[in-house]
Amino acid sequence: MRNRKLKGFTLLELLVVIVIIGLLAGYVAPRYFSQVGKSEVQVARAQIDALEKAVDQYRLDNRRYPTSEEGLAAVQPYLKKTLPNDPWGRPYVYRVPGEKAEYEVISYGKDGKPGGTGEDADIGVAVSGTATASVRNGTN
Repeated sequence: MRNRKLKGFTLLELLVVIVIIGLLAGYVAPRYFSQVGKSEVQVARAQIDALEKAVDQYRLDNRRYPTSEEGLAAVQPYLKKTLPNDPWGRPYVYRVPGEKAEYEVISYGKDGKPGGTGEDADIGVAVSGTATASVRNGTN
């Protein structure tokens, strides 16, 4: 008879490793995905800031803000890249006059609906004269 040792892992060893990997994934995944949501909000704020600067430059050149009909497409020449959608794939909302200012540039957040909290909250800028205010959760 041959006396040969088989090399490999037992079923129990494999199950222990799988359980450990599952526990680590359960701990790390929620932290990772919450950071993704926060970064999307930060990207939206940065894009809105760039759009606000482009609208202001348009006003300096044309002595008026783009109309609602012209929308943000009118400021395309003032942007370094093409007119972006928000991080959730929807176009930014541009209103003239705004509800609280001369104009507003808004993203309705992750859910795409007005209002909301957390990642679903509205993100934007309401501009009144020379003052700029961030619009979050429907308040200034």
